[in-house]
Amino acid sequence: MIKVIFYLYHYYMLIRLLIFVSLYLIPSVMYAQAKSFVASKTTYPIKIDGNLDEVAWKNHKGISDFITISPEFGNVSKRNTWVRILYDDNAVYVAAYMYDNPTLIRKQLTARDVLDRQDVDIFTVGFDTYIDKQNAFVFKLTPANVQGDLKISQSGINNGGVVYDYSWDAVWESKTSIKADGWVAEIKIPFSAIRFSKKELQNWGVNFARFTRAENENSSWSPINPNVSGELNQWGVWSGLNNIKPPTRLSFLPYLSGGFRVSPTAKGKVTEFLKSGGMDVKYGVSEGFTLDMTLIPDFAQVQSDNVFLNLTPFQVKFDDYRPFFTEGTELFNKAGLFYSRRIGGEPQRSSEILNTYGNKVDCQILKNPGITRLYNATKFSGRTKGKLGIGIFNSVTAPMRAVIRDHVAGKDTTIITEPLTNYNILVLDQALKNRSSISFTNTNVLRKGNQRNANVSSVDLSLFDKRNNYNFLFSGRYSNIWGREINKSGFTTVAGFGKVSGIIQYRAGVSIESDKYDPNDLGFIQNNNSFEYYANINYIINKPTRHFLNHNFRLSFNNTYLYKPFTWASFQINASAFFLFKNFWDLSLSFQTSPAWNKDYFVHTNIYTGYFLRRTPYYYFGFNGSSDSRKKLFVSWKLGGAESPLPNDPYWTGELGLRYRFSNKLQVSSSMNIVQDRGNWGYAYKTNPDGSPVIARRNVKTNTAIASAQYNFTSRMNLTIRMRHYWSLLQNTNFYNLNDNGSWRDTTFFPNENLNFNTFNVDMFFTWDFLLGSRLTIAWKNALGGNAFIDPYLNTTYFRNFCKVLENPHSNEITVKLVYFLDYLKLKRKK
Repeated sequence: MIKVIFYLYHYYMLIRLLIFVSLYLIPSVMYAQAKSFVASKTTYPIKIDGNLDEVAWKNHKGISDFITISPEFGNVSKRNTWVRILYDDNAVYVAAYMYDNPTLIRKQLTARDVLDRQDVDIFTVGFDTYIDKQNAFVFKLTPANVQGDLKISQSGINNGGVVYDYSWDAVWESKTSIKADGWVAEIKIPFSAIRFSKKELQNWGVNFARFTRAENENSSWSPINPNVSGELNQWGVWSGLNNIKPPTRLSFLPYLSGGFRVSPTAKGKVTEFLKSGGMDVKYGVSEGFTLDMTLIPDFAQVQSDNVFLNLTPFQVKFDDYRPFFTEGTELFNKAGLFYSRRIGGEPQRSSEILNTYGNKVDCQILKNPGITRLYNATKFSGRTKGKLGIGIFNSVTAPMRAVIRDHVAGKDTTIITEPLTNYNILVLDQALKNRSSISFTNTNVLRKGNQRNANVSSVDLSLFDKRNNYNFLFSGRYSNIWGREINKSGFTTVAGFGKVSGIIQYRAGVSIESDKYDPNDLGFIQNNNSFEYYANINYIINKPTRHFLNHNFRLSFNNTYLYKPFTWASFQINASAFFLFKNFWDLSLSFQTSPAWNKDYFVHTNIYTGYFLRRTPYYYFGFNGSSDSRKKLFVSWKLGGAESPLPNDPYWTGELGLRYRFSNKLQVSSSMNIVQDRGNWGYAYKTNPDGSPVIARRNVKTNTAIASAQYNFTSRMNLTIRMRHYWSLLQNTNFYNLNDNGSWRDTTFFPNENLNFNTFNVDMFFTWDFLLGSRLTIAWKNALGGNAFIDPYLNTTYFRNFCKVLENPHSNEITVKLVYFLDYLKLKRKK
């Protein structure tokens, strides 16, 4: 306890020093008063055709004078842009005229939302409808009429506290046209696509932006200073929206899907026919709140996971590609307690069934589902006039059962691998002045049979000062697990203070996780039981110099202790630098070191058992970069290496990526990443009679090859294909037992323990948005069979191993899915 107080005292003194430096040695960042203009309501009809010849547009003066954000902030944009914006009782209309030489306009066809580093010009409009400077709806459009949309929210301090949710897809109209002196974007955004209050007179935050690919110039109507933390706090104001009423927001997305799957097994191929049908429903309960429901959801047509060989005792976190669990969930993840892959994941006892009965001669597994089926899922979210965000989430998953046939007894046995489970989330998020906020989050998981239930509560506070220079962050969380098998409770708390704007930015903080804290029933952490304090400082130059358009430097350190028993574990220093050259090539340098012998208390399990491994000091240096992404051929690369005092212990990694744009419709890319670790130390998945783990020193070679191609027929029809091959060859060189002080001693060498691990996936999707909000998708998925074996002693080169991968049986799946968008307001008008 005395040690904890000692380190907290030093942390307190560090905070005081940082505050002193901030207030007296570093100038404050000042920014101009926000721009504004008065809203104009129209009674004239507007046809969205990319030609601004309607009376409504001719009678509207519009705004211009865009200011550059990058490559240099504060200049008048090289290209003139005029924007006109009107509204009526049903929608917002935006017309933008981007003056330019038509031969310089970049108009590559891409998939929806895929605009980053593509050969496209972009026009953007965003609305902060509650003018809370923390939440906004953003709409993007390219000259080829490719749409992109996202939601912006405020959460934490990373990236200036700004979170971009590109999974959000709204239904809105657009049309573009190329003119003799530029290009035109015409947009209609129905009020049903966004949320706003029911006031008679309203002011909205607003901004317009333009990206010109020829010069890589970003500009906006209301200036966005990259040295100022946040974005929405720098937007302008659209004032005087009068007598607009939130419409009835009710839409239906019924779907039908079907197909078949052929899977290889030890007894031959098994064909399974797939069929499903269901519906998503969106209902605007009030002007600010929406109810989203999915009934009998089907998540088959999603990208395959990037599976890899996990040699740690920790869980692996994969991305979620299921639209319902990614779209509009920023409020539910405010506290970072929502890992959506927990819902509908692999049943808890699925692997146990496979390991127990899979190799028994007298038993046969007739059924063992690998994915938990969902009955339904519901989201209720929105924000009140008082800027209080409320989110309620519920999902119910079906019980999963495995069926085992005992050939000796002549009977079948049913085993529940996942009980009926109810998942719940409640979030209250109050937006405060100056981008500050306080929120409460509760997650709750209830399982039938009372086997294991969980409840986690969190309070999160983020405070910015009036000038947006400094931020204080606090988070406190409490978890409680109860049931027939386990009862425990724990806590975690995080506190930090930092300077978030200006040329020099920094942060210091402390994090404590008790040994019983466990949010993993609906959240995600790798391990608990830690006490850590950290600090970082950044030097950011966004103003061009003689050689660079911008560059920055970062230095950070982490010092970690075990929480219980309180003892030191590790210390790490990181340094990095980034340079963007004037030809738009970039270079990053990184240095990482752990200068002392660390203590790994989680070498074989994510729970403290008393055993630990002393890990050697190391020094890593690497660099990576990329070429000008405007060119047809785009190249990225990475090279790094590490060394330690142990003999024959090198580590190195390299990566090369290529992307070539054949035309505005066809683009291909590929990458190869190679990692060679000759000193990989870890658990050998063997224990001694006294329970101590056996440690292995290994030579691990890993190759990851990815190839993809995209062909876009139109702005709403495209074909994508992606192939990924991951190969990891593990060769054991030594086996050791652990001494009490964490050192090691030789033990018996275990032969035939090498491992050849492969994953191979091909995902191909044909997507056609044949009507607004409606989509036809045809998918083909190919994967290496789960029972494939490739000898690790005979196949030690990449090409020999890859040939064996192709020779082994693969599973194949073909599905067709039709989603049709039905909007209540359109149906009502037609009637």
